[in-house]
Amino acid sequence: MTAFTVLIWATTYAQGALALAGFLALIRILIGPRAQDRVLAVDAFYIIAMLLFIVTGIKFGTPFFFEAALVIGICGFVGTVALAKFLLRGEVIE
Repeated sequence: MTAFTVLIWATTYAQGALALAGFLALIRILIGPRAQDRVLAVDAFYIIAMLLFIVTGIKFGTPFFFEAALVIGICGFVGTVALAKFLLRGEVIE
């Protein structure tokens, strides 16, 4: 078994595990009892999506997925901060 074969199997397994985690986070987004639970699930979902892009970039060896993961991370962080501020104060821009 070569290193390339191990890399392919590991990234495939990681993609499956991250897809399952994303599905579970999506369920929490849909049925979360409180708004805080939904914000936390959205935060987890964007992190999972970012990791899925990174694993896919490793698997295919192209830099496009790493750039997309960076954009997802930045937009997700800004969105989480805005949602947290909205839940805390009721407004985003003071």
